[in-house]
Amino acid sequence: MDLAVETPARCSVYRRRRPERTPLYRAAQGHLETDLALARQGHTEGGGVPQYVEGEFRRYLECGLLAHGFARARCGECGHDFLIAFSCKGRGVCPACNARHMAETAAHLVDQVFPPLPVRQWVLSVPKRLRYFLQRDPEALRAVLHVFLRVIEAWLRQRSGCARGRLGAVSFVQRFGSALNAHVHFHCCVIDGVFAAGEDVQVHFAEADALTPEDLAAVQQQVRARVLRFARTARLDPADARDMAGWDHGGGFSLDASVRIEGQDRPCYHGALAPLHVVQRHNGSFRAKQLGWSVTGSGRTETFANGHCRPVAARRALERRTFAEI
Repeated sequence: MDLAVETPARCSVYRRRRPERTPLYRAAQGHLETDLALARQGHTEGGGVPQYVEGEFRRYLECGLLAHGFARARCGECGHDFLIAFSCKGRGVCPACNARHMAETAAHLVDQVFPPLPVRQWVLSVPKRLRYFLQRDPEALRAVLHVFLRVIEAWLRQRSGCARGRLGAVSFVQRFGSALNAHVHFHCCVIDGVFAAGEDVQVHFAEADALTPEDLAAVQQQVRARVLRFARTARLDPADARDMAGWDHGGGFSLDASVRIEGQDRPCYHGALAPLHVVQRHNGSFRAKQLGWSVTGSGRTETFANGHCRPVAARRALERRTFAEI
């Protein structure tokens, strides 16, 4: 006679991470003071390390170490307890805190910001000659992002047949490339259509037509022309701007919009957002709710991105959440 054997439920066991054993921690611990001293003596470009950068490194060297503070967790039933070291909560150096921020931001966007509508990711890179100004000038950075979103909005209006519609977008300004080089570029998660208030004072959504290669080339050309016009009047030498306008192969401007997620075809996990530094919310993302259409819900958790950076910690953090259909 077969006897049914009840399998005990598996539960995860907390294991404290050991940042002091990682190569990054050892490199920072062994060379930070030397690098800071050399920077103060003028051996590096820029005349020293900014205070916020030094602060990030110093907080990272204290992250996850019991000697710098901890909390005690205790089970009221069995009496078992363990210690949880405090984290630095930084956004620049610490891999563990970066992964947690990515997972939390992705969950917030899907659960509280994006309605169940198609979303397309637009990624814009600019020529190296302009990256210098964007890296050091916040006003120029905002101006280029504004130009980019205005051009996208104009295309969405044209392709959706709604001349006065507004876009909904969340923009991420990423300041480095895959080799940790200084490379300012923009990731914009844009709802693939426009919102407009109808005669019933309710918000209506008009979805845009499919994006063609010709459309993408036209959007890139408009962004290029408007950004160079701004740079010529505000930052760049007029002769250099005219020269850049004649460059071939896009003139150093690169635009990608191949990642699109359907509104009703959202799996529980798509990938993790790239490390975030600046988050700006625009127009329809929250204006839709103000006009009377709720964009919140207990929906399932997922992320919108091209998925070029998928840390294991962020993926596991998302998978541990409870997913529910919208």
